Amino acid sequence: MIFNIQKSIENNMANNAFCFNHVHYTYKEFAQVISDVRSELRNSLNEKEKTIGLITNDDVYTYASIIALWLEGKAYVPIHPDFPKERNEMVIEQAEIMTILDSSKELTNIGNGQVVSTLDLEKTTIDLTPVEISDNDLAYIFFTSGTTGTPKGVPISFKNLASFIDAFEDLNYVITNDDKCLQMFELTFDLSVISYLVPILNGACVYTIPKEEIKYSYIFELMEDYELTFALMVPSILHYLRPYFDEIDCPKMRYSLFCGEALPLDVTDEWSKCVPNATIANVYGPTECTIFCTEYTYNRIGENKTHNGVLAIGKDMSHTRTIVVDENNNEVNQGEEGELCLSGGQLTNGYWKNEAKNKEAFFDKVLDNDIIRFYRTGDLCSVDEDGDILYLGRVDFQAKIQGFRVELSEIEHHTKAELNKINVVARAFINNIHNTEIGLILETAEFDTKPLIEVLKTKLPHYMIPTQIKFVKNFPLNTNGKIDRKKLKELFE
Repeated sequence: MIFNIQKSIENNMANNAFCFNHVHYTYKEFAQVISDVRSELRNSLNEKEKTIGLITNDDVYTYASIIALWLEGKAYVPIHPDFPKERNEMVIEQAEIMTILDSSKELTNIGNGQVVSTLDLEKTTIDLTPVEISDNDLAYIFFTSGTTGTPKGVPISFKNLASFIDAFEDLNYVITNDDKCLQMFELTFDLSVISYLVPILNGACVYTIPKEEIKYSYIFELMEDYELTFALMVPSILHYLRPYFDEIDCPKMRYSLFCGEALPLDVTDEWSKCVPNATIANVYGPTECTIFCTEYTYNRIGENKTHNGVLAIGKDMSHTRTIVVDENNNEVNQGEEGELCLSGGQLTNGYWKNEAKNKEAFFDKVLDNDIIRFYRTGDLCSVDEDGDILYLGRVDFQAKIQGFRVELSEIEHHTKAELNKINVVARAFINNIHNTEIGLILETAEFDTKPLIEVLKTKLPHYMIPTQIKFVKNFPLNTNGKIDRKKLKELFE
């Protein structure tokens, strides 16, 4: 894969590689910055250093630093400059980072190691020839939130990343050096990797979102002004764009992918008219299985598979094997619900220096006379007669109410069907007498909810009827663009 990066950059020197805040950089300019950073790395790093911190700015120096590190066989660990200092220092300590690369005008003061500026480096001869890299060398470590409050590291090897690229190519999404690709994600979120890597591998141009801009409105602007052809987004963005669907007309969009959250069919139907010539796909995968590992293509002219109004997540990609199991790790029958578990070439070897979490999240199972290692996703799913996976919700999105197991997504589905285009989140909360109740948050101005409750009573059993309803102007989003459900739950605390 690294040789393919080198070859693509060298073959597309005259093409635009990136566009930051309406300023374009060619692949030749990109190659120059990569080479300059690479030269600085050789002067600054101890040869034994393998994990290098990277301040996640939105500029050519930051993206060039990723490629420079890879060409040197190093892993990058993204560090968001606006995250709490205590959290970033936990990441630095866990990942054993001794050097941080930073393109900020004022270098970030964090950790005890050295901070190397990637701005205004001395120009060197362009050199994109990679050092010898093994499959097991790490490409990056992403730190995700941990239930104990300590971020947990997910190390992804070059083999994992190459497996993803190979599986992505098998989907037959044809990306060329004429394509213009959206990169809407923070570099601390693994969906950013496909959003810059696939374009680079094909000589296409990457369009990013400046941090100070309103994300959804800037995406709207980019899609129309630059006639983007490839976009991977989180479904939450569609909810923000929905009021403008009548104005959005992007006939040049060829691939419109969604990942990271449940994708509702109703908003997908409406979006399909905004991108009339695009293949629309719902892709799925946790950070632990390298970006995404299943795919379902939206059907424009026929039926689509859904559960509670949410599109299916489809079938395994080339290098992934999925099973759905019960609480004893036994595979459930077709159509029965259980926890989705993943294995294959994209799967991480395990959490970074966290054996306790590894024992909890991974298990071995004998299948076809082979011992196969699986990862528990925490996602509740079932598989239909065609082998398509239906997403039912998070295992931890379930709640026990009066002894009954409740899927919060079912309450959301019926509420959305009644309210027509209003965004809804259902949350379980503990009341002041320590009983569990259902709360509903609606993204709209306040209105009389008595008629809604009466309708829900005709659709749901009594124990699933929300006891409290809150109104918000806009759902809070986390840095990855997903709805921040934890913050919404605080409304009932």
